[in-house]
Amino acid sequence: MQMDIDAIHKALANPMRRQILAWLKEPEVYFSDQQHPLSLGVCAGLIDRRCELSQSTVSAHLATLLKAGLITSHRVGQWNYFKRDEALIQAFIDQMTL
Repeated sequence: MQMDIDAIHKALANPMRRQILAWLKEPEVYFSDQQHPLSLGVCAGLIDRRCELSQSTVSAHLATLLKAGLITSHRVGQWNYFKRDEALIQAFIDQMTL
């Protein structure tokens, strides 16, 4: 698994991005009103609403998390769904504890 440690540190340096990751860890708690199965990920629009920031700001946060590999994206029609990449997150944690 290829991991960009610097990109991950940059992504984790922002409190809102850490909050998004925390929400995505338990989507059934924070996004239970989503109509599509949470197994697809969480719809970007629901993340926008929870963040209470502009759509463009949230998109930039999601793009940074994607670039770092901390989340994955899945497109269904016109909607993007996001979820954590648990394997990469665990690999990063393991790397930090060496």
